[in-house]
Amino acid sequence: MGGGEAPEPGSVSKPVAARLAKLGLFSDADRVLHLPLRYEDETRITPIAEAPPGVPVQLEVEVASCEVAYRPRRQLLCRVRDDSGMLLVRLLNFYPSQQKQYAPGARLRLFGELREGYFGPEMVHPRARAVVAGETLATALTPVYPTTAGLTQASLRRLILQALDRADLTDTLPDELRRRYALVPFAEAVRKLHQPPASLTAEALASENVENWRRIRFDELLAQQLSLRRAHAARRARGAPVLKSGGELVARLLASLPFRLTPAQRRCWEEIRSDLGEPHPMQRLLQGDVGSGKTVVAALALLTAVENGWQGALMAPTEILAEQHWRKLSHWLAPLGVEVAWLSGSLKKSQKLAMQAAVREGSARVVVGTHALIEAGVDFPRLGLAVVDEQHRFGVHQRLALRHKGVSPHQLMMTATPIPRTLAMSYYADLDVSVVDELPPGRTPVLTKLVAEGRRDEVVARVRAACAAGHQAYWVCPLIEESETLQLKTALETHERLRQELPELSIGLVHGRLRAAEKSAVMAAFVAGEIQLLVSTTVIEVGVDVPRASLMVIEHAERFGLAQLHQLRGRVGRGAAESACILLYAQPLSQAGRERLKIIYENADGFEIARADLSLRGPGEFIGARQSGVPLLRYADLEDEALVAQARAAAEELLRERPQAAAAHLARWLAGREELLKA
Repeated sequence: MGGGEAPEPGSVSKPVAARLAKLGLFSDADRVLHLPLRYEDETRITPIAEAPPGVPVQLEVEVASCEVAYRPRRQLLCRVRDDSGMLLVRLLNFYPSQQKQYAPGARLRLFGELREGYFGPEMVHPRARAVVAGETLATALTPVYPTTAGLTQASLRRLILQALDRADLTDTLPDELRRRYALVPFAEAVRKLHQPPASLTAEALASENVENWRRIRFDELLAQQLSLRRAHAARRARGAPVLKSGGELVARLLASLPFRLTPAQRRCWEEIRSDLGEPHPMQRLLQGDVGSGKTVVAALALLTAVENGWQGALMAPTEILAEQHWRKLSHWLAPLGVEVAWLSGSLKKSQKLAMQAAVREGSARVVVGTHALIEAGVDFPRLGLAVVDEQHRFGVHQRLALRHKGVSPHQLMMTATPIPRTLAMSYYADLDVSVVDELPPGRTPVLTKLVAEGRRDEVVARVRAACAAGHQAYWVCPLIEESETLQLKTALETHERLRQELPELSIGLVHGRLRAAEKSAVMAAFVAGEIQLLVSTTVIEVGVDVPRASLMVIEHAERFGLAQLHQLRGRVGRGAAESACILLYAQPLSQAGRERLKIIYENADGFEIARADLSLRGPGEFIGARQSGVPLLRYADLEDEALVAQARAAAEELLRERPQAAAAHLARWLAGREELLKA
């Protein structure tokens, strides 16, 4: 996670340096922090007859015979033996050098796992090397590192051991802090992880290394916290427009709404209103479950910017979502005399130029759009507030590009993907977080049903009955990751099949390949009730609000992630009618697919689903493109909430009382990698 420096002069050749660079290893400090994935036991030889299946073992064997066979494809089959028995070695891809290595009579050490094959026990692609006369066995477990093509484990081990001898392993933590959190010294932790004490079994080493790994994970979390908190402090040091609240427009909007804000919405609005009145940029994340009413809170913030003589912009990741925001904000703000401008890639050139001119001249006070907002030619003379919806779908550069359209505007990010507490404590430590943690009254819980694909006819009958009763339904086509073309083909086929099965219904189709105008027309017809059943790909995942839609069918639900399933399910249950989401799945289900469907079936709370999702997938996918600005944690486990909390407290203390120690710690872990965090 550290690095960015040039490698030590003369330490490695250029080709090796290039391979190390692929692993992010530029210096001795980086190599010290490149820790083993696991350990292999090369301290003993196991007789073939005693080798348990599925457990890595080391054998010492003599090659009895070797042949190239075609069963059904070309492979190398070699029979090897020791005093206890025979074993088949199978190489499915091999080079002439390997064929020569397995010449009859050769003595080899093999490392791998036995499995039962057609002709008795076999090893597939074991690691093999010739036995050297007088060679002794390893005295300690052998570390195995993440590596890249052309860099062997032996070479990497040698380079890391050299780095351990050269690198500065001075502890960056004050002794008092280290004792308070019961942390072993840094030098001791890294040395023991790279060089396990001799004669320890794998089980004993795992136990021995608990405290060593705890120190590494603490240090990594601490570096992240220090980095984010410095970024937060740097932002607060910048000036921003003071947007005073309490104006007439905000009061008129609140009075005109056909609903009252929930206590959660009011609390979030108060937090945002307070931030906007400060002379430094707001950097706030507004999160809330599907349908919790974040848009009206954003509308109040945008109106506050307008009341203070500034412009507001809202950027959303898809045209469908951006257009829905534009329609909703126009409905609320136009009666107050505030026109909401619309800017998207699908506008005709003349329309786009006219909109850009309105933005540039300042007559467009609130602008809603897609990535088109950050294109060249879009210039805001007085951008006071930038709102980014579904912010995790944008790269860090894209979010920065919108903010850079102003001098130093306030920024409000919104997400309907609830962020687990530990993730918020670590990856979002540089943001202030507001949570809309209750649904507006009148929202009915959605009944979730798991249905095997073999009962598809029953699901079609359920759709027919729902539409006959005056409701509307969605039918979401399977997610086909490897091919957008295949996904489109599936959507077209599903649409045609449902038209044949349900000829009495008006059935629409929307997918990512439709032109924006066509998509808008289909969605408008669905909202108006002219379309009863909407067949769709995942383009309707976020933001679409159709109160009469009470049934959602998700085909091949096992292919979707938990966050997507929860988002899709949130498209129904927006009116007073009892709503249902049917998850159609294909059999047999994989273990991962079974776990995901069980979680979504048992939970309606987005935060609980997000927590489960985090433990299944790790933080990478959760934070989306934010990872280009915040390095992913390699070693720390976000489930360890106590350690995250300790690292937060330690970061605050070091920045306040020991800034030099904080700087040294960051240099070790994040040298040269903080540029985007300062944004």
